Amino acid sequence: MKKHLVYAVAALATAAAPLAASAQPWNGQERREDRRELREDRRDLRDTQRDARRDGYISGREQREIRDDRRDVRQSQREVRFNRARADTWRGRNEWRDYRGARSGYWYAPGYGYRPVARGNVWRQGAYVPRAYRSYYVQDPYYYGLRAAPPGQRWVYADGNFVLMAVATGLIASVIANQY
Repeated sequence: MKKHLVYAVAALATAAAPLAASAQPWNGQERREDRRELREDRRDLRDTQRDARRDGYISGREQREIRDDRRDVRQSQREVRFNRARADTWRGRNEWRDYRGARSGYWYAPGYGYRPVARGNVWRQGAYVPRAYRSYYVQDPYYYGLRAAPPGQRWVYADGNFVLMAVATGLIASVIANQY
């Protein structure tokens, strides 16, 4: 009886080893491969569009190729873009080291930790960022899919929103709500 149990455990371990290997923590190599694939998909789309326009007429086949290439680019963007619901897009990044999940009444500023939600703040263009929020700079805007901040402006984290503000005055130039 004991011998059969040992064989069963050995067989189970042998069968489960590939599954366990595939469940290893995410590493940066996969993310780099995803970014490389996105660049390749964008290049393919540009090439297809250029080839289709070359003769001045876009055939049905060429339209399908362009549509398929656009779909591939969108899929690659989804794989690369930050998504808090997918741990593989933030795990291993230094600024998310202290993140332990959502907490009621708090928001997480990556790299700065949990902060209480301030009631009454209005995040809209033309308003001002309160002084308490002006130091929560977004370190890597490209990671979140944000454009580079113009000179004299910075992206900041604010109650789960991205806010583009003027550094000198705190005047809000743009708000991207609930994106991280």
